[in-house]
Amino acid sequence: MPDANLSKAQLRSTLRYRRQALSADQQHLAAQEVSGHITELPGWATAQRIALYLPADGEIDTVPLSELGRAQHKQLFLPVIEAGDSLGFAEWLPDCPLCTNRFGIPEPPAQANRCPAEDLDIVFLPLVGWDLQGGRLGMGGGFYDRALAGIAGPLLVGLAHANQQVDCIPREAWDISMDFIASDAALHCCKE
Repeated sequence: MPDANLSKAQLRSTLRYRRQALSADQQHLAAQEVSGHITELPGWATAQRIALYLPADGEIDTVPLSELGRAQHKQLFLPVIEAGDSLGFAEWLPDCPLCTNRFGIPEPPAQANRCPAEDLDIVFLPLVGWDLQGGRLGMGGGFYDRALAGIAGPLLVGLAHANQQVDCIPREAWDISMDFIASDAALHCCKE
């Protein structure tokens, strides 16, 4: 595992390479395994408003999870980049065409219903690296950290490959903590 003293940038580079090196079959299997662990989350059965993401750069694919959510009649939301580089959450309807944002990431159109982050039941977050204490290393933009800072509503769950785990993610004061990490190996509770 990478040394905890590595800078976030070095750690991000190492872990992105590790994630991108997985074959298509390994990626597919990991997505299936992660989705299988999600039903073990406390509150999953009663959760109605779920935020997902669309994968890029080797992130855990959320298609199996979205299919599970839709089959259980959950309302799904995707992150959208709002004015001032803030992150919002817009409803993701099955037949609604998505628009591409300036980062090349598909998101619901401007007229899609929005849900304040604090009203979501579960937020599934992509990550580059993670630790068992709930540390999450993202892509470095801070979008999720800003959007979820200071709110107590949703359960925060990082979706990860097991090979993205490190002993300790370096943290800044503004970094949010995960409640759970769902990896292809297991569901990890990060709270005492």
